[in-house]
Amino acid sequence: MATQQASGAPVKEARPSITLAVTAVFSALIAVGTMIAIPFPKPLAEITLAPAIYLSLAVLADRWTAFNATAIGSFIGESINGALYGYPFIYSFGIVWARAPEALIVSWASKRGTKTLVAAMVGATVFETLAFFFSDWAFYAYGLFQYGNSNLGLSSGFAAASPDFLTMLDLLFVPVALVLIRAARPAFRRLGFE
Repeated sequence: MATQQASGAPVKEARPSITLAVTAVFSALIAVGTMIAIPFPKPLAEITLAPAIYLSLAVLADRWTAFNATAIGSFIGESINGALYGYPFIYSFGIVWARAPEALIVSWASKRGTKTLVAAMVGATVFETLAFFFSDWAFYAYGLFQYGNSNLGLSSGFAAASPDFLTMLDLLFVPVALVLIRAARPAFRRLGFE
């Protein structure tokens, strides 16, 4: 079904089968990107290659396709990492809590120019960092979800969660995402994503 542009010309939209296929393929890519990781101290655990994928997908596809692929792929990838490296299972939910909204933030800025898009990617990375940090701070402070054996208290919980600020290293993937967007945009337009 086509919608109308302001000029009256129809806009091609991706068919549901295309949207489902893109969600599946990019969920798998994000899962693999999440599993390809550089180890870091807990609670951060790792820096992954996935940000370049989900940041670019948020621009190339519609917001819900990007949101769903980011949530599903991140959950699967982090669940596999958790099984392989012994991370608490709450990490799988935490990565969805922190990453999936990034797709919505970046998608919002996707048609507002390059400067706004880059600012949104930076803002999304800040959101992810703070989402990890504040939840981990509470988990450490009160000894929740295998985060220590006892309540550490607020100040010790703050210190224990502070490695989460290394998530800001994901900013290194913003230029990579911009290159991926430029390279993949024609293909996504042919699929009906405008």
